[in-house]
Amino acid sequence: METVSTKRRILEKALTLFSEKGFEAVSVGQIAKEVGIKAPSLYKHYKSKQDIFDAIMDEMAVRYRQQTASMQINGVEAKKDIDIYTGISEEQLIQMGKDLFLYFLHDEYVCKFRKLLTIEQYHSKELADLYARQYADDPLSYQRMLFGFLSGAGIFKQENVKTMALHFYAPIYLLLTMCDCQPNREAESLEMLEQHIRQFSRLYGKTGGMRG
Repeated sequence: METVSTKRRILEKALTLFSEKGFEAVSVGQIAKEVGIKAPSLYKHYKSKQDIFDAIMDEMAVRYRQQTASMQINGVEAKKDIDIYTGISEEQLIQMGKDLFLYFLHDEYVCKFRKLLTIEQYHSKELADLYARQYADDPLSYQRMLFGFLSGAGIFKQENVKTMALHFYAPIYLLLTMCDCQPNREAESLEMLEQHIRQFSRLYGKTGGMRG
């Protein structure tokens, strides 16, 4: 039990340090000191700083799967979510949007990891590529496929799905980054998110909006 506890504390302290100072600026010795152990003891749990980083990524994936499972969606493979979205009402879509937004805003791992990549995108090409994949390429790819399926099912108009995905996702990520900088704007951002989803539904819905 102690081993599990120590491994978890290493991840938590490392992620906090990474989010405050950046990945490259933090040493294994600093992580060990924050945990309250010696560096050689840390290596019994993780073979390197990169190994810690990879474990943080794995933990984030687990948390995301738990969140999407609680919402009864896959969240990664759009084809598996098509049945959910073809039968969803606008109000349900808004609630799902808010639930995901709050998850990304408040989950400890997700929030700190986003801050880490925001710092490191200017210092590391590898982490800049990860930032682009994590916060642009992957979500846009998922939404392009989803909107393609919904257009084919007659839920949305036949429009350029790349543009549709950008129209949907970009304002949401902007609101998220705004809340990162100014947490007191969370309520305002949630209201703007709801208005955004309603307007998107009116613009692209086949009958001027999703069903009520």
